[in-house]
Amino acid sequence: LFLRDIVDDDDDDDLERVSWSGEPVGSISWSIKETASSSTSSLEGRDSGLQKGSSSYAALPKQVSSYSLSSLFKGELCLSLSALSDTGVKNYAPELRRPKAEYKDYSSDWSPKDTVRRMQRGKVCSLERFRSLQDKLVLLDEAVAGHDGNVITAVLIFLKRTLRREILFRELEVRQVALCHLIHFLKEAGEQKLLLDLLRFLDRTEEVALSQYREHLNIQDVEKRREFLKGCIGLPFSAEDTSHIQDHYTLLERQIIIEANDRHLETAGQSEVFRKYPRKASILNMPLVTTLFYSCFYHYTEAELSALQIPDKQYVLTALAARAKLRAWDDVDALFTTKNWLGYTKKKAPIGFHRVVEILQRNNAPVQVLQEYVRLVEDVETRLNLATKYKCHDVVIETYKDLKDRIQLTAYKCKVERGSAEEEKINSILNNMVRNASNPMEELSTCEAACLGVAASERGNCKTQSSANRATLLLLIA
Repeated sequence: LFLRDIVDDDDDDDLERVSWSGEPVGSISWSIKETASSSTSSLEGRDSGLQKGSSSYAALPKQVSSYSLSSLFKGELCLSLSALSDTGVKNYAPELRRPKAEYKDYSSDWSPKDTVRRMQRGKVCSLERFRSLQDKLVLLDEAVAGHDGNVITAVLIFLKRTLRREILFRELEVRQVALCHLIHFLKEAGEQKLLLDLLRFLDRTEEVALSQYREHLNIQDVEKRREFLKGCIGLPFSAEDTSHIQDHYTLLERQIIIEANDRHLETAGQSEVFRKYPRKASILNMPLVTTLFYSCFYHYTEAELSALQIPDKQYVLTALAARAKLRAWDDVDALFTTKNWLGYTKKKAPIGFHRVVEILQRNNAPVQVLQEYVRLVEDVETRLNLATKYKCHDVVIETYKDLKDRIQLTAYKCKVERGSAEEEKINSILNNMVRNASNPMEELSTCEAACLGVAASERGNCKTQSSANRATLLLLIA
């Protein structure tokens, strides 16, 4: 008996079909494995075909079927993902050539003038066709005549690459515009050797020395920079520049000594000023003014920078700012105290005492210190403005007293506190002005005369009433 005879045909739908691995035929996992196996077999066939060295397109694999066996069992047509994602097939389509118009920009026989114009418009132009020296110089002249710095620089780069240095330098010597462009380009590009050779050829000895001096900016090691600056002193600078180079070398030498000592003091904690005001940065390679402020702040009594040529005004300004920041008012006072040959002391400020007052005020100096220096301002109007601005009442009162201006004293009396020492001082000065007057008629203030005049005019008898008021005032004064 056959199995078909035992099992009824109507029960075929109830049977579960399985593969050799035991998985149900038509399931999702079986479909994925079936698809992967078919893709692998196709790729292996493709690789074997390529390894045989066939040069024809027949070696390419056949297109993988887009249908799976599971779709046949279920009676459906499913598009296989492997047919859509077959990335193993390469594209053998020939590459299209560029249009001839593009090659025209590179290979056409442009004249130097046309070449410069195209470069000005941003077109790509090849300069290699200009082979002779005459053609290159004509191209450079056309670039200079176009007054376009970018084009001039581009042509100079081409000439620098294709000409010998001697020929390039000789031709640029008679073309000053192009020469200036090349010097600027070499400085910006950092081509120091070629720049020095060019400057030597032009016999610009000072520029050669200055270019060599700039090299110290690229030296990070302090000791090497110091030795380099020492060698720069002998370069052919002018007398003034040689003095500056000497000062720079001396400054760096002092900075190295100060930095070594202060680092030791700061680490050991032996100095009170370093404990109270810790250093924020190293003093090495700092400018002269910064180093001067540092020395006046931490080493005021030591002559650290005595060898440097510092102008008096610069020294006073810097030292004043440093000592005022430390609130060392005795040092500030000694900074402006001088003695003459007779031994008399006098205060003198090369920067003007009005600037001294402003610096002291920025450092929150007390009013007593400010008043002392406001009094030394020579110009009366400036002195009054500073005293009023910073509320130095004693200076304002004394100035109005010296001017014998009772009007301003009376007006300023309203600006001080009632019952204060300043108000009592103003009252005492006003009383002494009237009491010590030798001729009361002449010492009458303008304010009182004006008040009497207004009162008389209101009563209609100006002349007679004014005399009577004056007489009454004299009796009251007596």
